[in-house]
Amino acid sequence: QVQLVESGGGLVQPGGSLRLSCTASGFRFDTYGMNWVRQAPGKGLEWVASISSGGGTTAVVDFVKGRFTISRDNVKDILYLQMRNLNHEDTAEYFCVKAPDWWSPRLVTGPRGQGTRVTVSS
Repeated sequence: QVQLVESGGGLVQPGGSLRLSCTASGFRFDTYGMNWVRQAPGKGLEWVASISSGGGTTAVVDFVKGRFTISRDNVKDILYLQMRNLNHEDTAEYFCVKAPDWWSPRLVTGPRGQGTRVTVSS
């Protein structure tokens, strides 16, 4: 079955960087789009970024443009989210979500992992 395991979260100071990873198994990773979503404390799921199955098409939500980059390695079956210039509003649990097809931008529902926590604090 689909398994997604996020990692790379942690405590970082404002202005710092983190790279999240999502290791996939149980399905043909290179044939499905993938998404990153996040959930801040006390709030609902929020779409962050999407990438097509081949990696050639990406999209990010406006408030992370220029700071976050989504990418994937279809040889290693890993999805990434490079996050730079983090601020307090980025504090959240981050999840990777498998899309139902090759490209499903802004998707927040679907198979996902257990999440990795990012805390931005000085």
